[in-house]
Amino acid sequence: MKAITVKQPGGAEQLQVGEHEKPIPKDGELLIKVKAAAVNRTDIVTRKSSSSYLTNPILGVEVAGIVEKAGAGAKTAVGTRVMGLVNGGGYAEYVSMPDDRAMVIPENLSFEEAAAIPEVFLTAYQTLFWIGQLRAGETVLIHAGGSGVGTAAIQLAKQIGQANVITTAGSKEKLEFCRSLGADVCINYKEQNFDEEVLMATKNQGVDLILDFIGASYWNKNLASIKVDGRWVLIGILGGAAIEKFNLMDVMSKRIQLTGTLLTPRSDEYKTALTTDFSSKAMELFRTNKLRPIVDHVFLLDDVQQAHEHMESNKNIGKIILKVD
Repeated sequence: MKAITVKQPGGAEQLQVGEHEKPIPKDGELLIKVKAAAVNRTDIVTRKSSSSYLTNPILGVEVAGIVEKAGAGAKTAVGTRVMGLVNGGGYAEYVSMPDDRAMVIPENLSFEEAAAIPEVFLTAYQTLFWIGQLRAGETVLIHAGGSGVGTAAIQLAKQIGQANVITTAGSKEKLEFCRSLGADVCINYKEQNFDEEVLMATKNQGVDLILDFIGASYWNKNLASIKVDGRWVLIGILGGAAIEKFNLMDVMSKRIQLTGTLLTPRSDEYKTALTTDFSSKAMELFRTNKLRPIVDHVFLLDDVQQAHEHMESNKNIGKIILKVD
């Protein structure tokens, strides 16, 4: 089968298309004929680094496709359209997937749309509700509103959380799109001080919850933006990992709950439980178009280098998809 691996750690030019053995599903697994896979930041990190959370040399952690074969004990029928998280191997014509992580694709969604769901919606759901404990009527600050996780989080916070949403992004186009998804307050971080805008929007109270993809460069402004007893979930470090002159008293004085999280290295059991809970709350909302996957651009699998470069340019709104023909 055709699949994408990395020659050596480095830029997008290190991605290579090659022939690999078709996986054999183990007990409790499904063999998926992949129709679409999605590009994620974790793929970029894996490409650039010699270390990875995954043992599979083939990139890709989420796919949509058709069940071609089921291992012993698997309950999903052959021929079913499914989407879900995989333990690597998604950038390929075939991949194995744990049966209990396979979500049946709603009939109104294409494979490309379905591939845009698992990683970002599960990450956003975990961050908002499992970790962030978002409650109805609260206010959440979602950074990187135009990103895959950002567009998913805005929708989930409104549709399931019944929350007030403040978001940041770096262009008028991205902010207008965030507003179309339900964001109440949209801040251009390139032109405005988001902490001042947040305090203005919350009558100087601050937000109950922050979803932070940025890290170090937003540290002081996030501290100013969060309410006393607020929750702060760190899910990315696009703005750096090292904070200068970090004063623990800043966290203590506001009684902030600061949590860091990653989804990819979580256990199979955790991902299964998260998938099950998310499906029970969200799948009907996809069927009725109250939640929708946001696809920015579809590339052919052979054009994976361009897909990675497109993500690294930070111009995308929503997900970047690889179509597997």
